[in-house]
Amino acid sequence: MSASHSVHTKEAPYYYVPASSPHPARASVSLLITMLGAAAWVNGIDLGKWAVFVGILSLVTVLYFWFGDAIGEGESGLNSKRVDVSYRWSMAWFIFSEVMFFAAFFGSLWYVRAVTTPWLGDMDHRLLLWPNFTPTWPNLGPAGVVESFQTMSPFWLPTINTALLLSSGVTLTISHHALRENHRGKSAFWLFMTVVLGFVFVVCQGYEYYHAYHELNLKFTSGAYGSLFFMLTGFHGFHVILGATMLTVILIRLLKGHFTPSHHFGFEGAAWYWHFVDVVWLGLYLFVYWM
Repeated sequence: MSASHSVHTKEAPYYYVPASSPHPARASVSLLITMLGAAAWVNGIDLGKWAVFVGILSLVTVLYFWFGDAIGEGESGLNSKRVDVSYRWSMAWFIFSEVMFFAAFFGSLWYVRAVTTPWLGDMDHRLLLWPNFTPTWPNLGPAGVVESFQTMSPFWLPTINTALLLSSGVTLTISHHALRENHRGKSAFWLFMTVVLGFVFVVCQGYEYYHAYHELNLKFTSGAYGSLFFMLTGFHGFHVILGATMLTVILIRLLKGHFTPSHHFGFEGAAWYWHFVDVVWLGLYLFVYWM
C-alpha cells in the first residue's frame, strides 16, 4: 500500500518505511566533530572547545529537522499500530539502558562503601600500606590525601527537590489523564506546571552545588564520596534537563493541536522518561543523602 493511498484514505500502511534520509549521516558527522573537539579540549588545544560548540550546535540542528520529519509522519497518518508498537519497544529499551547506566553508578557506590573501604581498613593493609587509614565512610583517603570536607545533608534542599519531583510526577499524570479525556486546556496547564517544577529542580540543584563547593568544600576531587556524589547527582540533573526539554516540546505540540485521546505516544514516551527520572531520584535521595 502506498503512502499516498494511506494518507488519502486515512488508513496507515502495514508498516511505513520512510524514504532515504541524510539525517543519520549528518548526526554521525556532528558527533564525530564533538568527540574530536572534546579530545582536543581536554588536551589543552583551544580550538577544541569551539569544535565542541560547533558539533553540539550542528547535532541539535540535525535532531530538530529529524524529529520534525518523524512528527510530520505521525501527524499525516502514516504510522500504523505496528509502528506505534515499535516506538513503544524502542522507548522501553532506551529507558532500560538508562536504568543499567545508573545501576552501574549505584553499584560503584555500594562496592566502595561495603567492600573496598572495609577491605583497605583490615589489619594487613593498615600495617603494610596505609597505617593511618580509617575505614569509615566517607573518608579522607590514606594519609589524608583528600582535603577535609563535609557531606551533603538531606535537609533541606535535597528534600525540597524530592518534593518537587514527586509533585511533577503527579501533575504529569493529571495532564495525561486530561488528554485521554480530551480536555486539552487542562492537559496543557498541568503539563506546563510539570515543566516549571522540573526546571525549578535544576535551579535548586545548581544552588546545592554552589553550597557544596563554597561552604562544605565538597568537590569532585573529594575522594570516592565526592566523585560518586557529583557523578550520580550530576548525571541525574542532566537527565532532568533532558526530560524537561522533551516535555516542553510535547507542550508546544499539544498547544498546536497535536495528539488525540487515543493516539499520543509522543506524550506517553516523554512521560515514561520523566517517571523514570523520578524513580532514580528517590534512589539517590535514600542512598546518597541518607545512608
